Amino acid sequence: MNGSLASIKPLLQGITQSIPAVESVEVAVCPPFVYLPFVSDYLTGHTALRLGAQNLCHEAQGAFTGEVSAAMLADYGCRYVIIGHSERRHIFHESDELIALKFGLAVKEGITPILCVGETLQQREASETEEIIRKQLLAVVSHMGGTVFQNAVIAYEPVWAIGTGKTATPSQAQAVHAFIRELLAEHDEASANRARILYGGSVKASNAVDLFRMLDIDGGLIGGASLQGNEFLAICRAAASSEEKCY
Repeated sequence: MNGSLASIKPLLQGITQSIPAVESVEVAVCPPFVYLPFVSDYLTGHTALRLGAQNLCHEAQGAFTGEVSAAMLADYGCRYVIIGHSERRHIFHESDELIALKFGLAVKEGITPILCVGETLQQREASETEEIIRKQLLAVVSHMGGTVFQNAVIAYEPVWAIGTGKTATPSQAQAVHAFIRELLAEHDEASANRARILYGGSVKASNAVDLFRMLDIDGGLIGGASLQGNEFLAICRAAASSEEKCY
């Protein structure tokens, strides 16, 4: 919940002017709902940038005042939508089951879900990281089936590293990403191979290269650094330089 019309325009200008230099990287921007029309119009002709949203309703339509449906997001050309961000889980108490419903509606509407999973500091210290992530992922598998992640994105966001300035070391992040891919393979080998798994815990230009070099880290879900055009572009360039992967 950051930004204004006055701040978004120069931010988009800076990104769109430089993004052709990192064509091997897929980049999406996910503004707050009220700015989707503006950003959608602005991105017309800027094919290197995708549009996404930060959330959606768990119902397709109806008496849900204040909510936004998957179909509404599709109307504005959203290609992606963030599902189950840690702030939605912990501040707004969204359950794994509710998040699975949202995931299903996004897929039905042709929007690629970016499913966020991750553990709190207390859970990590109790050695519950894999248990928590397994539960979060299997809620979606139970609702949609094991093949659903072939065309989805998963973002591992250790809650203890979001907005705190702390970052999981590349090896810590890689270990969790490898676990996620192995878990997907238990249900569908193709999903494990095709799913993109992003890291989302205080990624910045200074640590992006080392993170993206890890075998199972396919890119980043960028928070605060995305509000600074030069910093965001530096992260995109770090992704592009990392073994020519597609993020």
